[in-house]
Amino acid sequence: MFFLKKIFCRAFQTVFRIALPILPYREPRLLSSCSMLEQVFEKEGTSSALVVTDKGIVQNGLLCSLENTLRKSNVRYVIYDKTQPNPTVNDVEQALKLYNDNKCDTLIAIGGGSAIDCAKGIGARVAYPKKHLNKLKGILRVLRKLPTLIAIPTTAGTGSEVTLASIITDSENHYKYAIMSFPLIPHYAVLDKELTYTLPPQLTATTGMDALTHATEAYIGRSTSRETRRLALEATRLIFENLERAYQNGHDSVARENMLHASYKAGVAFSKSYVGYIHAIAHSLGGSYGTPHGLANAVIMPYVLKSYGKSVYKKLHQLGISAGVSTKEDTAEQGAKKYIEAIERLNREMSIPDKIKGIKKEDISQMSARAEKEANPLYPVPRLMTRKELEAFYYEIADWSN
Repeated sequence: MFFLKKIFCRAFQTVFRIALPILPYREPRLLSSCSMLEQVFEKEGTSSALVVTDKGIVQNGLLCSLENTLRKSNVRYVIYDKTQPNPTVNDVEQALKLYNDNKCDTLIAIGGGSAIDCAKGIGARVAYPKKHLNKLKGILRVLRKLPTLIAIPTTAGTGSEVTLASIITDSENHYKYAIMSFPLIPHYAVLDKELTYTLPPQLTATTGMDALTHATEAYIGRSTSRETRRLALEATRLIFENLERAYQNGHDSVARENMLHASYKAGVAFSKSYVGYIHAIAHSLGGSYGTPHGLANAVIMPYVLKSYGKSVYKKLHQLGISAGVSTKEDTAEQGAKKYIEAIERLNREMSIPDKIKGIKKEDISQMSARAEKEANPLYPVPRLMTRKELEAFYYEIADWSN
């Protein structure tokens, strides 16, 4: 990387690291079931709510508990169930119209990270009714208070229920971007393991690997704190102890609950310490092809970790010890390589491929440029990379076989 740009990136990241203790981070109030929302509605004075979800959640009957609580609380509600796997600007605008037409005062997102991200986008537009969503992308563009925002994750991976980010796709330009502002952190999060029982094995696998990516990138970055390191290590341990169990048996209540808490802890860690090139590349694939985010992260993670080389050996070794796949007797290099191998093994055991189909050679230059723009200077990665270096990863992960 050009010397002056490298200095700029590291200086930018240093400012954020220094400011970390005084930035207005907060965590949502945690609830263990939808029935506990009755007290929330009373406290917040909720009269009408917009429920943001997708058709799969509705068809699987996962709204029943929430709807019972809404009716019991005499709260009027309307449902937007058209959220796409990568929520779009159009999703947000359609749902916003429902919110306004029904004079809602509360947003409830139930589903995976897509539903929660969509609800955050709606909240941002409620706060800024005259601004297009594209004008709110980036860091600290949303400063006004959002309506009461309740997140109910039905997957254990995205951490969206605790993060300050909303990832939105501009489907017209095939571009995925982040809106990152503190008011987007949900006010309440319901971590109900029973809502994750019907999550299919493959989604259990990829969303779980998404959480592992959050923990790993938060830990190996250069803007960590004692708190984020602790949470990332705890999340890593919980994921390695429980993800395969949840994958094999969706009704394993202990594994499901532990995965929800692992996702939450990883979410707190990366909200404060940020992510890195794995996410930047994954977002570009999601924007261009709709590649599921968890799948993209799971595939990309070993490639990027290997490319960092000795700059991450010590930290990956520590993660490996927490995961139970490395030992204190290992050298840093040995421990790091064991951790990467364990990630690859976990992918194989859960039938996650090591390549991604559908990547077009003619798109790689543009995707790598977008990944570089997203990551530099914000993400405090262990080693800075140029657009050309990022471009190489797309060729590595591409599956061009018939």
